[in-house]
Amino acid sequence: MSRSLKAHLLLLAVVFVWGATFALVKSALTDISPLLFNLFRMLLAALSLALLYRRHIGHINRPALISGAITGLCLATGYQFQTAGLRLTTPSKSAFITGLVVVIVPLLLVIPWLRPAGTHAPRWNAYLGALVAFAGILLLTTPAHTGFDFTSMTTGDLLTLGCSIAFSFHMLALAHFSPRIRFEQLAVLQVAFATVFMGVSLPLFEHPFVHWTPRVLIALLIASLLATAAAFTIQSWAQQFIPATHTALLFTLEPVFAWLTSFIFLGERLGLRSSLGALLILGGIGLSELLPQRIQPTAHETAPLGEG
Repeated sequence: MSRSLKAHLLLLAVVFVWGATFALVKSALTDISPLLFNLFRMLLAALSLALLYRRHIGHINRPALISGAITGLCLATGYQFQTAGLRLTTPSKSAFITGLVVVIVPLLLVIPWLRPAGTHAPRWNAYLGALVAFAGILLLTTPAHTGFDFTSMTTGDLLTLGCSIAFSFHMLALAHFSPRIRFEQLAVLQVAFATVFMGVSLPLFEHPFVHWTPRVLIALLIASLLATAAAFTIQSWAQQFIPATHTALLFTLEPVFAWLTSFIFLGERLGLRSSLGALLILGGIGLSELLPQRIQPTAHETAPLGEG
């Protein structure tokens, strides 16, 4: 099996796990405050990764620390917004809004210094996709009687939108750093720094509480070990061999997996208006990523000789 095919399959598995955890975490947030959940999640993930990759920790240098701090800040910001928002909105809405990462990333590439090596400026379809996806957000998140009034979006929806912006920067940061930093070090450092940032922000933004129940423990174990430690190790490795556009396309399946698991386990159903909004978001993602584009090299292909 080629490294490219293996990377695609492993990243698809990661996307499935991420989609499935929306309903799991939503259920757990009845018994634990969202930012405290994130802190426990990241702490467990960081300890697991430090144990797994302990042989690589001693070789960490200054560029690796800077890369870990930047990706960790983006990661922590994304999860703080997402989990706080998930408590105030539904798993399906949260997943579809988070999926806007795929639309936001091409728009951010308008800024030259944000572009990874070999990446081109966005084309017309990226702008059209963003417009269609934005219309989808309004349908998905606003009541029917308000029409297209974005002011009626809930606090949870707006927090989740902030999460999609933060995760967009995280994806671009990984695209920049993964060719130059060993994936083991990048996986450990980004989660460790995210833990530190979450620990600092917790008392500033939340009055934490927890009731230790089986669903909290199960959600923490799955979210920390599978959806964080394993997932970000795989992503840090896989983005060396997958073009950023392919990564974005795989991420479009996350809200689909989230809706399916939410429907099966929580009985969540989308009405006609919300379903149309979800379809428009997927349509906007498709316009941004599915139309033929110029070939872009992978991060591994653009790394200087001797790296990667």
